[in-house]
Amino acid sequence: MARSGKMIQFDRYGDVDELHFVAQELPVPDDDEVVVEIVAAGLNHIENYIRQGDFQSRLPLAFPANQGSCFAGIVKKRGRAVRDLSVGAEVIGHAVGGGAHATYIAVPRTAVVPKPQRVSWEIAGGLYLAGATAYDVVRGLALGSDDVLVVTAAAGGVGHLECQLALVAGARVIGTCSPRNHDYLRSIGVIPITYGDGLEERIREAAKGPVTAFIDNFGGDNPALAKSLKVIPSRFSSSEDRLETEMRFITVDRDDTEPAMILSELATMIEEGRIQPLISGFYPFDYIVQAFADLGEKHSRGKVVVGMQPVESGARSSWYLSGKARDVHSA
Repeated sequence: MARSGKMIQFDRYGDVDELHFVAQELPVPDDDEVVVEIVAAGLNHIENYIRQGDFQSRLPLAFPANQGSCFAGIVKKRGRAVRDLSVGAEVIGHAVGGGAHATYIAVPRTAVVPKPQRVSWEIAGGLYLAGATAYDVVRGLALGSDDVLVVTAAAGGVGHLECQLALVAGARVIGTCSPRNHDYLRSIGVIPITYGDGLEERIREAAKGPVTAFIDNFGGDNPALAKSLKVIPSRFSSSEDRLETEMRFITVDRDDTEPAMILSELATMIEEGRIQPLISGFYPFDYIVQAFADLGEKHSRGKVVVGMQPVESGARSSWYLSGKARDVHSA
């Protein structure tokens, strides 16, 4: 017998205090769908912005609204037309129309791919949106061994994956970040540069030659910086480009198979050790409000993820409420 579930909803635009749980029954799949019991789900900055109403004109919400794009879990039911995926299969997926911050989700079969055994639940659960965005941005630059790439906000959820995918493509990578993230970037093969006054000179010194490509995850003065570094427009990916890419993968329709293709390729790269997503915050689902508050501080490197099935008695509630969950993972 399936256990009862719950999902996150919000009834109006606002901050994290608008989030609340509602009861959830095990869904009934359509013929082409699978029902997944979610084990882990990722959080993304853009989900905070959408809930706050920053994109009402281009992505209006019907209330009550749910949220969550990225998940990994176990197939509990399958529709009559689904024959290539068994009940009990472990999968990585994306939530068509949202709703991954829940115990269960019903999605088209085309929205999930098998989870390799050597890919952890936390990494799988937080993979889709940041991974697909990073993959698409790096693919668009057609990087090779002759390239020197600058990535801003290089330790962030999307940035750290862009860096690793660029390294796989053979490029030298310079990443801008705060000093606390220098050691992490060095550990994955990136040359860390502190942002702030004198940034252009520090980049030129680290590049030891021309900078050929630039990924901007932050905006601000970075377009002018890329121009000053003589990066040609076709090799510059702006923060607006990233937003368009994220929106494309959030609003993907049921028949689009590209997200699953990207998920499969990323999962294989992780299994083979070519890239390694970083999980810097892991919270029980009960503490998703605190997890989003943590993410909103913009101090975390890598991904923040919630787990739907951790053993949590409430004895550590003060620990999660204090934000220590990320600190331990960062250490």
